[in-house]
Amino acid sequence: MADRFNDTLWQGRADPEPDSDRWHQKVAPVAETPGVALLGFASDAGVRRNHGRPGASEGPAAIRRALANLAWHRQGPVYDAGDVRCEGDALEAAQQALGVRVHQLLSAGHFPVVLGGGHEVAFGSWQGLAQYLGAREAHPRLGIINFDAHFDLRDPAAVTSSGTPFAQIANACEQRHWPFRYACLGVSRASNTRALFRRAERLGVLVHEDRAMRESTLEAIAADLDRFMADCDHLYLTVDLDVLPACEAPGVSAPAARGVSLQLIEPLIQQIRDSGKLRLADLAELNPSHDIDSRTARAAARLVWCITEQ
Repeated sequence: MADRFNDTLWQGRADPEPDSDRWHQKVAPVAETPGVALLGFASDAGVRRNHGRPGASEGPAAIRRALANLAWHRQGPVYDAGDVRCEGDALEAAQQALGVRVHQLLSAGHFPVVLGGGHEVAFGSWQGLAQYLGAREAHPRLGIINFDAHFDLRDPAAVTSSGTPFAQIANACEQRHWPFRYACLGVSRASNTRALFRRAERLGVLVHEDRAMRESTLEAIAADLDRFMADCDHLYLTVDLDVLPACEAPGVSAPAARGVSLQLIEPLIQQIRDSGKLRLADLAELNPSHDIDSRTARAAARLVWCITEQ
C-alpha cells in the first residue's frame, strides 16, 4: 500500500557556482524538523470509475521528476514521504490510508503536499486534515479552495469516483455538524450539468467560471477570495490540472477546451499561500501517458514550487 522515499526520482544537473542548489540536491526522507512533506497518491481507481482516461497513478513520479531540476529558493526543508498506492479498485482503503498518512504528517508539524493521482485524492486528503483538526476544535472553520474545470459534486450514493469527492466531503461535514465552505474556481459550464450547478448553489459554493477569469477580473476574484478566506481559520487547497488549457496541460483525464492559464492561477495561489491559513495542498489528474513534452508535469511542478516557495 505504501512506498517510501525513492531517490532515483530525484536526479538533475549540479551547477558549479556557489548557492546554485536544485530540488534534487535538497529533498530528503522525512525527518523530525518540520517542513514541506511531499506525499504521492498513486491511484487510477476513481478515474476509471468516472470513465476517464487511466494513467494518473503514474502522476506522482512524473511530478517529482519535473520538480527535481527546479532551482531551490526555500529556507526550510522539503521531504519526500513516499507514496500511498491504490491496489486495483480498492479506492476506499487507499483513501483511508492516505488520510492516516496526512494526519501523521500534520501531527508531526509538517505541511503536506499530496501529489495525485485522480481527484479522488481530495477525499483522502480531507479525511486526514479533518481528523487532525477535529481532535483540536469542535467545529473547525475549514475552507476548501479548488481550482478545477469540474465541481466534482456528483452524487456518491451509487458509486464514489474522481467526480464525487466534494459531495462526499459535504456529506461528512453535515454528519459532523461542521460548516461546508467550498470555492471552485475555473469551472466550465460546458462540462458541468445544470444539476451540478444547482447543487453548488444549494451548498453555497463560491463559483468563478473559466470564461469569467481574465486579467481584467483578477482583482475582483482576489477580493472574493479574500472574503472567503476571512470566514475560515484553516484552508485546504486542491488543484485539478484539467483547469489549465489543453495547450498547457494536455496530460490529464479530461483536457480543457478553454481552461484558465497558469498566468492567472498562480497569483491567486500565492494569495492563498500567503494567508497564513493554508494547512494542506494537493494536485490531481496528471496523466503522463497523455502528456506532451512533459508540459503538464512541468506545470504541476511549477505549482508545487509556487505553493512551497517560502
